[in-house]
Amino acid sequence: MGFVGYPLLIVVLIVVLYLLNCIKILREYERAVIFRLGRALPEPKGPGIFFVFRPFDQMVRVSLRQEVMEVPPQDVITRDNVTIKVNAVVTLRVIEPIPAVVKVANYAYQTSQFAQTTLRSVLGEVELDELLSHRDKLNLRIQGIIDQRTEPFGVKVLSVEVKQVDLPEQMLRAMAKQAEAEREKRSKIIHAEGEFNAAQKLVEAAHLLATEPLTMQLRYLQTLTEIGVEKNTTIVFPLPVDLLSLIRESAGTIIKPAAKPTTEP
Repeated sequence: MGFVGYPLLIVVLIVVLYLLNCIKILREYERAVIFRLGRALPEPKGPGIFFVFRPFDQMVRVSLRQEVMEVPPQDVITRDNVTIKVNAVVTLRVIEPIPAVVKVANYAYQTSQFAQTTLRSVLGEVELDELLSHRDKLNLRIQGIIDQRTEPFGVKVLSVEVKQVDLPEQMLRAMAKQAEAEREKRSKIIHAEGEFNAAQKLVEAAHLLATEPLTMQLRYLQTLTEIGVEKNTTIVFPLPVDLLSLIRESAGTIIKPAAKPTTEP
């Protein structure tokens, strides 16, 4: 009786180990695509605990978390015939696990190839200035094209960012000269506007002084006050033109009576 019990115990132990091996636990961000006798089940498993009865069932784990994939540098010729080297970063996420496993061998590699070809084709249709100044618009356009191509196998492209644009050395020097010329132009424009405003203010001041003689006298007194404040050894005292004219007229009236000839008796 005891001899018969050992094989039964071994069988029970084997069954227990088999059942334990069939238990699978998936995390919250994981799903399992189950192939039963070679056919995929209509719904993925997980998260949590479930059974996979081998060898009839085969399981493929799929992560639903976002993945960041770097697109290697691509040689691009823009519409204005400038050769540049551009790389990008693609953020993607698996939305439907079953198509991502069944329809493509490697969805990440497939998306990377789509990103490379789309990056070259889209950036080749724009000029360099548009690429540098409207990068956000180009990112959205590239994202829409890639997402449309990855939708059939259950992958959602969340964002595409052009990471770096490497320009030729000659183009960098030309852009530096252009920026320097632009800054010099703005400087000259600002200087000319300052000169124009100063001249306009002087004209307005001259009209005011011409219409209000008292203003000229006040300005004259202010100038004398400013000269007196400074520590100068020599002070040039200017006389108003009106005062000189008054002195000249007074001297003329005094000299005329003195020069009148006397009559003899």
